[in-house]
Amino acid sequence: MDFRFNFAVDEHENSEADAHFLVLCSPQHKQESTEKSRKTADPTADSSPKLGTDEHQNETTSKKKLCVKAAKEHSIPEDLNKVLENKVMETVLDLSYVKLSVLEIMCSGDTDREGIVSKSVSSHSDLIPGFYEGGLKIWECTFDLMDYFSEAEIEFTNKTVLDLGCGAGLLGIVALRGKADRVHFQDYNSTVIDEITLPNVVANCINEGRRMGSGKDRKASKPPSKRARKAEDAPDVLNRCRFFSGEWSQVSQLLLSSNKPFSKYDIILTSETIYNPDYYSALHDTLAELLDKNGCVYLASKVHYFGVGGGIYLFEKFIEKKNVFRTSVVKTIDQGLQRCIMEIAFKDSC
Repeated sequence: MDFRFNFAVDEHENSEADAHFLVLCSPQHKQESTEKSRKTADPTADSSPKLGTDEHQNETTSKKKLCVKAAKEHSIPEDLNKVLENKVMETVLDLSYVKLSVLEIMCSGDTDREGIVSKSVSSHSDLIPGFYEGGLKIWECTFDLMDYFSEAEIEFTNKTVLDLGCGAGLLGIVALRGKADRVHFQDYNSTVIDEITLPNVVANCINEGRRMGSGKDRKASKPPSKRARKAEDAPDVLNRCRFFSGEWSQVSQLLLSSNKPFSKYDIILTSETIYNPDYYSALHDTLAELLDKNGCVYLASKVHYFGVGGGIYLFEKFIEKKNVFRTSVVKTIDQGLQRCIMEIAFKDSC
């Protein structure tokens, strides 16, 4: 199966809403149109996370203990129009995603109970550790990992998959399209799950069976549904999804202690989640608890996250000391900031 994605930023979008648009980052591709679009993208956009300059950053620099965010499972509303209400969708090839600049305008009050949308915009921050962990932005390593799925012919058929630190959920959506048996989505922030991940998954599921754009046509459009659609009316693929928010260890505890049937994951997908070394222990333990004994983790990351401190080789050393997993850097991308794809499996796995 071929999951290759090419992404281009529309150079003609100049609306006021885009003033705060958190620009999607993608790897450099060979196609001339993509190269041209990268030149016309917002020059202020940075592929490295920008920390907030307020009290949240001060807590990080002083190494104060971050709060543990409780885990929560998010149900899929029966009326899918509620999920897509006030959402404007764009497409990357045939994947739909919420237009973030519009979300920043529309998301307020009860829809932004955590306050992460207003805070990230007002502080011009990609990350506010312990408060907002970057889920509003689609990071470039997501596209690196999608390309790797195609190159390595990763097989999702009948697999149980976790999209860990999912943000927009594009990796999990690709797994769904690859006929995964079950796909679970997790992000630190509940607002990200409710306002971005769930709408993205629903929009792609209810349109299954027809292509959702060629990739050349990226004009914003409202969801095509004209009537209230029930979850049971959506393709069966939607019923194979579950959604969770909260800190990794809390989500792991929720899954393992739940009365609902749970089997460990054959595949865990995670992109740009190792930027902060303070989170390595929780991430490592979560992988150890949730990965099937013969499962595999596919992790995409920058070699180093300037200003934050983490990176692929630092995490690799952390794993080596724990002596639970074996790792292999299977691909290195040299365009822009150097990035890598790492495979992780238990040392005693087949």
